[in-house]
Amino acid sequence: MDTNNAIAALGALAQEHRLSAFRLLAQMGETGMAAGELARKVGIPHNTMSSHLATLSNAGLIRATRDGRSMIYRIVPEVMRGLLGFLTDDCCHGRPELCGLTAPSKDCC
Repeated sequence: MDTNNAIAALGALAQEHRLSAFRLLAQMGETGMAAGELARKVGIPHNTMSSHLATLSNAGLIRATRDGRSMIYRIVPEVMRGLLGFLTDDCCHGRPELCGLTAPSKDCC
């Protein structure tokens, strides 16, 4: 991940409702969640959630697939792993294990 992509991803997550939605989607894994259900769980109007989902999608953190009349949103695991790696690559002079950090596992996200 390059600096510009990391900035876009971090900017997209730097808002309470977007972060909540992303965390819910991360919990759902491959199953994902419909936009309307996300809006209900986060407690915001559907149209507001749509703009938040567009921001997360534009940053590459989530993607949507159509299921009938619903859009199902899921996180993009490789982008999240890339962001986590970007944030920890230089930790402790390139030795993140010294800081108590490990590389995200392939099962993560």
